[in-house]
Amino acid sequence: MEQFHALLIASYGRHYLAQRLNTDANGCESPSGPLIQVSTPAKQHIGAVGDRMLLEMTSADQARIIQIEPRENLLYRSDAFKSKLIASNVDQILVVLATQPAFSPDLLGRAVVAAEANQIGLHILLNKCDLKDNLEHARKIIAPYARMGYQVSEVSAKFDPASIDSLRTALQGKVSVFVGQSGMGKSSLLNAWIPNAAALTQEYSVRLDTGKHTTTACRYFELPEVWGRDETGKLGALIDSPGFQEFGLAHMSVSELQHAFREFKDLLGKCRFHNCAHLSEPDCAVREAVDRNEIAPERLALFRQLHSDSKTADVQIQGISQAKERWSALATKPSKR
Repeated sequence: MEQFHALLIASYGRHYLAQRLNTDANGCESPSGPLIQVSTPAKQHIGAVGDRMLLEMTSADQARIIQIEPRENLLYRSDAFKSKLIASNVDQILVVLATQPAFSPDLLGRAVVAAEANQIGLHILLNKCDLKDNLEHARKIIAPYARMGYQVSEVSAKFDPASIDSLRTALQGKVSVFVGQSGMGKSSLLNAWIPNAAALTQEYSVRLDTGKHTTTACRYFELPEVWGRDETGKLGALIDSPGFQEFGLAHMSVSELQHAFREFKDLLGKCRFHNCAHLSEPDCAVREAVDRNEIAPERLALFRQLHSDSKTADVQIQGISQAKERWSALATKPSKR
C-alpha cells in the first residue's frame, strides 16, 4: 500500500480530512491535492488539525494513520474527565474578543496561560471596536496583558477593512489559531482574510457527507498567495476553532502554572515557603507584588482558581482510578456457591 506524508486540515469529532504535503523549490511544505478521509484506530480521537502524519491509502480517497509525527506543540483544553484537542504545530494564538457581546476575562486569562505554557505567541484582537459603548470597559480588562507585553490590536471586521489589512504582516508566514467565544466575530475575520473560507468549509462538509459537525470543527486554511511569504518562504495559515465558553487547564501541574504566569517568573523562589500557593502564607512575594500594583489582582485570582482546578482534577482522577481497581477486583473474585 502507498504511504505518504500529509497534513490534517479538518477535524470533525473523530472524522478527519487530510491533504498530501508537497515541498516547493524553497523547501517549504504545503498541503495540496484532493481531500482524503482519514480513519483512526478504534475510532479514537488522536489527531489535531495541524498534525503532520504518515498515511497509507486504503482506497481511492481514504487512508489510515500509520504515524503522527512529533509535534512542536499541542494546544488543548481539559477537565478531570476528558480533553479536547484544538490544534498542533502553531506559531501563535489569536484570541478574538469583542466589545459586544461581553467577553469572558477568565477565558482570556486561560488562553494566555496556555500560550505561555506551550511557548506559543499570542495576539489579542479586540473586534467590533466600532461599537463604542463598551469599548473602554473592554480596554480596561485587556490593559494588564498589554502591560505584560502581549500584543493587542483593535479592529472592526465589518466596518473597518483597513484595521484588518494592517494585521497581514502579523500573520504572514505563521500558523495562527483562532480562540474565543461564539459571537466574537471569528467568522467575519476569517472570511475577510480567506475569501474562499466559506466555500472550503462547505467542501469539507460535503466530502464527509455531513453538515452537522461544522459547529464543532477545526479547520486549516492557507493564507492567500497574494499576501506573499515571509523571509523563509513560508506562506502561513489560519486554523479556525469552534467557539467555546470554557478553557479548562486541569492537565497543568502547579509548577507548570507558576511558570506560565509571565509576571510571576522573577518572583519564583522569593516567597518564604518553596511551595507557596500565594493564598495566605506569610512573606509571599507574589501577594506583595499585587499590593504594590505590579501584578493585577485578577491574575492572582486566576492562578488560585487554576491551582484549585488542578488539585480537584488530581483527586477526581485518583478516585476514578481507585474505583476501577475495586471493580476489577470484584469482577475477578470467584463467586461463592
